[in-house]
Amino acid sequence: MEVGLRFWIEFEGKPVMGRGGYDILKNIEKFQSISKASRALGMSYRFIWDYIRRMENVLGERVVESEKGGVEGGRTTLTPLGKKLIDIYENFENTLKSALNGVRGIVEEVGENKVVITLDNNEFNIGDAVVIFKNGKIPRVKVK
Repeated sequence: MEVGLRFWIEFEGKPVMGRGGYDILKNIEKFQSISKASRALGMSYRFIWDYIRRMENVLGERVVESEKGGVEGGRTTLTPLGKKLIDIYENFENTLKSALNGVRGIVEEVGENKVVITLDNNEFNIGDAVVIFKNGKIPRVKVK
C-alpha cells in the first residue's frame, strides 16, 4: 500500500479545478482546440465545455477564448487567468511531490485509531516507523 494525495484549486470555498481541469487546460494550450483536446484526453467535447463553464462561473472570469472560422476552423486559447491556473497547479503539485518524497514509505498497519508507516527516506532515520494516531479530529504523529 502507498500513500497518495489529491488536491484541487478553490476560489471563495468553491472548487475550480483538480487534475482533470489541469489536463483540460494543458491540452487546450497544446492543441489550441477543444475538439483536439477532447480526443487526446478521451473526454467528450461537451464534457470539456461544461467543465470550462463551471470553472468560469466560479471564477467570474473567462479561462479560454475561442475564435471562430478561418481556414483551419478557428482556435481556442487560454486567457491570462487560464495560464495562471496552470502555473498555480504545477507549482503546488511540485511542492507536494517534494514534500511527499521526503515521507515516502510503506503502510505497515492500519487500525481504527492509528496507521503505522515505515519511511523510506526523511529527516528521520531510514527504517523508522511513524505512527499517526487519530485523536478526535486532529491526528498526532509520533516517531518510534
